[in-house]
Amino acid sequence: MSKVTDSVTHMIEQLSRLPGIGRKSAERLAYHILRVPDTEAFALADSIRAVRENVRYCEVCYNLAESERCNICSDSTREQTQICVVQQPRDLIALEQSGTYRGLYHVLLGRIAPLENIGPEKLTIDSLVDRIAAGGFKEVIMATNPTVEGDGTALYISNLLRDYDVQLTRLARGITTGSILEYTNKEILSDALAGRQPL
Repeated sequence: MSKVTDSVTHMIEQLSRLPGIGRKSAERLAYHILRVPDTEAFALADSIRAVRENVRYCEVCYNLAESERCNICSDSTREQTQICVVQQPRDLIALEQSGTYRGLYHVLLGRIAPLENIGPEKLTIDSLVDRIAAGGFKEVIMATNPTVEGDGTALYISNLLRDYDVQLTRLARGITTGSILEYTNKEILSDALAGRQPL
C-alpha cells in the first residue's frame, strides 16, 4: 500500500477516533473532505472550532448552551412545574423532537455505572436535588435509558426525592404499534404487561 501524505494520515487518524468510525470509514471521510470545495471543507472546520469555543453546559439543567442558560431554561412559556430527567443532551433532543413534552429538563451527563467507576458524585444528581428542594416542581419524570444502569440511576434518584412533595413518574414502556408479539423480547413484554392500561 502506498504511503499517503502526513496530513492525510493525521486526518484519518483523528477521524477514526470518533465513536462509530472505523479506519475504512475514516478514510472515506478524509477523501470526501479532500474532494469537496474549499468553502465546504472550511465550513466543517469552522463549525468544529465554534462548537469547542462556544458551547458549554447550561448552569441550570446541564443541557448544551451558548450562554449561561440554554434555550429551554430561558423559555418562560415552558411548563415550569414538570422536570424530565435524562442521561445526555442527545436524549433531551430526542424528546424535544417528539413535540409532545413542554416542561423543563435536567441532564445527568451520564448514568451510575459501578463497573466503570461512575458513581452518583460524577453526575449532576446533587444539582437536581437542589432544584427540587427549591420548590415549584409538581412532577419529576425519570427518562433514563431502559437499561440496568439507567434503571439503577432512576431508582437511586427516586430514593433521594421520596421526601419531597413531587410526583415521581417513569416513561412508559411496552410494545410499539405494528409489533408482532412472537418477535418481541421478554423484557419489553414484561414491561408491557406491568404497564397495561384499561380499555
